Amino acid sequence: MSKRFTAGAVAVAASLALTVTGLGVPATAAPTSTRTFTVLAESGVSTDAAIAAIKAAGGTVVSRTDDVGLFQVRSDRADFASRATAAGALLGAAEEKAIGRKPKLDRVEQEHLVAAAATKGKVAKGNARKMDPLDDKLWGLDMIRADRARKIEPGDRRVTVGVLDTGVDASQPDLAPNFNWALSRNFAPDIPDVDGPCEVASCLDPVGTDDGGHGTHVAGTIGAAANGFGLSGVAPKVSLVELKGGQDSGYFFLNPVVNALVHAGRSGLDVVNMSFYVDPWLYNCAANPADNPEQQAEQRTIIEAMKRALNFAHRKGVTLVGSLGNNNEDLGDPRTDESSPDYGDTPPYPRPIDNASCWDLPVEGPHVIGVSAVGPSGKKADYSNYGTEQISVAAPGGWFRDGFGTDTYRTDANMILSTYPKKVLQEEGSVDEDGNIVAGFEDSVFKQCTAKGECGYYTYLQGTSMASPHVSGVAALIVSRYGKQQGRNGYGMAPDQVEQHLYRTAAEHACPEPRLQTYTNEGRDETYNAYCAGSLNFNGFYGYGIIDAYAAVTTPVRPNAKP
Repeated sequence: MSKRFTAGAVAVAASLALTVTGLGVPATAAPTSTRTFTVLAESGVSTDAAIAAIKAAGGTVVSRTDDVGLFQVRSDRADFASRATAAGALLGAAEEKAIGRKPKLDRVEQEHLVAAAATKGKVAKGNARKMDPLDDKLWGLDMIRADRARKIEPGDRRVTVGVLDTGVDASQPDLAPNFNWALSRNFAPDIPDVDGPCEVASCLDPVGTDDGGHGTHVAGTIGAAANGFGLSGVAPKVSLVELKGGQDSGYFFLNPVVNALVHAGRSGLDVVNMSFYVDPWLYNCAANPADNPEQQAEQRTIIEAMKRALNFAHRKGVTLVGSLGNNNEDLGDPRTDESSPDYGDTPPYPRPIDNASCWDLPVEGPHVIGVSAVGPSGKKADYSNYGTEQISVAAPGGWFRDGFGTDTYRTDANMILSTYPKKVLQEEGSVDEDGNIVAGFEDSVFKQCTAKGECGYYTYLQGTSMASPHVSGVAALIVSRYGKQQGRNGYGMAPDQVEQHLYRTAAEHACPEPRLQTYTNEGRDETYNAYCAGSLNFNGFYGYGIIDAYAAVTTPVRPNAKP
């Protein structure tokens, strides 16, 4: 799950500050400088009525997403948010304002860099088969039998997989053959206070670029081409669609994410991968007593907007896949949240989480297939969230500390290798100005060049962010294998049918014994202890099982089948 993973990233956060009735400044307040808001209409309110209410409150609509009643608005009124929220036609108004702290390095996804000295000189074993040159390092393809599946079904070009993330580097030679330029969009303009100086005048980075890196890594696992170069993805012949909804800095704001999901539905995408949570709240709660009224209102707006967007995409035929998160907790029995808000002028504070009225979004939203992460041994990774309430399936996410007691313990090869932008590696310090790998990073960064001199770069990451794209790839294979022509130019498969087939063909995996797993051997304290509830058919660590690409493309689809 993406969350501030880039080492040395220079970013200050943007906050969504909501105001509720009675909490704003008086209606006679003098105008101030222009500000930007995300406004959500009440359910059932017409677009015209919502726009009229926005204008009456002193706002100007800049853009609108009618399918979910979302509007981007500018206003120079200091009291716009309170006036908008007081309007019966509007649910809430969220201000986008740059304030606060810099993000931190994600110590889960790049744990191997944090602990680089511990692995120096160790050699990890790869896989014996070789398709593309680096595929011998992709133990995840073996685990889910994707190497066998592609002989039956490598993917159909008509099947489109949206990568809702920080962008996709379409110049990468393994991604270029499968990149869909026509459908790709950037919904997250750079915010200088968050992402640093804009690279282009409009601050809207060109499609086919990724200044964060996370989205490019995810895209490679889903659909890097099997072209005799670099490495290959789970579904090497499907089309990849960039849905840039995340900032370069790794934050995911409400407005870009909602618009990306709506675009996915309107465009007829088949699968969307979501390896993130919507900032600034790890859990969005309807009325958490630890939060003040403005914060409660903000979270209610996020909850409603995300539910509308996810429901819309699902209705339009999109299979939705999301990472469970890297907070090593049972999502059905969450701990006190001490990380939120994760940006803004208010430091994080303890928030007891009521499971019945709090949601980790998007993964706990409607119709989302929730994915936990396992290491090469098949054991649940210490960082991975779990729990019978929200888990669907498990997949390879990498685990640096897997293999305790063996030569593979704390080796990079326990993680997930995938495509990555050269620019980000240079910023992180592992690739130099000339594009060469810096000494000391030879085991964690790889470079491959074509005969024409086009070079691609690859690096290891771990996390449920890396598990989720394995599932998205298998979902794409299912649509490729069993989808049908829909209309003159369409092709696809009902997302409920994709989901049930994915579950039915997953390899069942029983809870470990003892069921209460500890990770003390791996250097973790008792907060990492995890209890596996459930049966062989369905449990909190593995859901319906570890996904199986080969079984998914060789087992006939049964209409209305249950897992």
